[in-house]
Amino acid sequence: MTDQAEDEAPLFPLPFTPDFTRGGGWGFALGAGIEFENAYAGSDEYGFEVDPVLAVQWRTGNHLFSWEGLELSWTTRPADQWYFQVDLGFDGEREESDSDDGRLNGLEELDDEFTGTAEVRYAFDPEWRNYVGTRVSVGDEDFGALGFVFVGHRFGDRQDYGGTEAFLFATFADSNNLNRDFGISMSESAMSGLAQTDLGGGYRSAGVRLVDRRFVTDYMQVVSGFEFQYFGNNVQDSPIAREDFALEVELALVFNF
Repeated sequence: MTDQAEDEAPLFPLPFTPDFTRGGGWGFALGAGIEFENAYAGSDEYGFEVDPVLAVQWRTGNHLFSWEGLELSWTTRPADQWYFQVDLGFDGEREESDSDDGRLNGLEELDDEFTGTAEVRYAFDPEWRNYVGTRVSVGDEDFGALGFVFVGHRFGDRQDYGGTEAFLFATFADSNNLNRDFGISMSESAMSGLAQTDLGGGYRSAGVRLVDRRFVTDYMQVVSGFEFQYFGNNVQDSPIAREDFALEVELALVFNF
């Protein structure tokens, strides 16, 4: 294991919030990851997916600007125990071909949707061992609004964003967002044979996420993650939700320079 020098401290020591700039200026990351997860939200089919890892960052003082995949973000620390982030990105599509068993036949395909997100966290200690936060994403009427509330804990005393982090979360959504993933319109019902489903806004799910980041060398990291979320009763009542839960396991090798 390697530890960064005091003048190269990341903006936050959290494994889920990497700072590739080594304390300031430009930072770059390149790698690849593999994920095992549900084929789509509510699916009882699972599969592996290989994704590239590409990030470009620039840091000045307590401000970190990032481009990671299809997401642009600004993260800042206005005070030692406060975290703010805003980002612009895309919510993923859903295609009929995502189901090998024909579960999505007759349902409309979902396009990528442009979303804006704001997040705030407050730590109960300067070392960011324990914190609470909320995150809200909004888009047009095809996406709606999706909110998270969470509590987190960082294990160990590393200050270089290595180690392990865990957080418990609950999600809430408006009717547009819930129906995007789990609703079935009248025309879709006629085409698919599934019962028409129109969900109201409210509680969506609760779950836990674990993230572990290990430094193999000064320039190479291994990142692993696990997420489990259990859907609320209104989601479970949808014919699309063939599982009551969603599962994701991921592993990535990242080079930063």
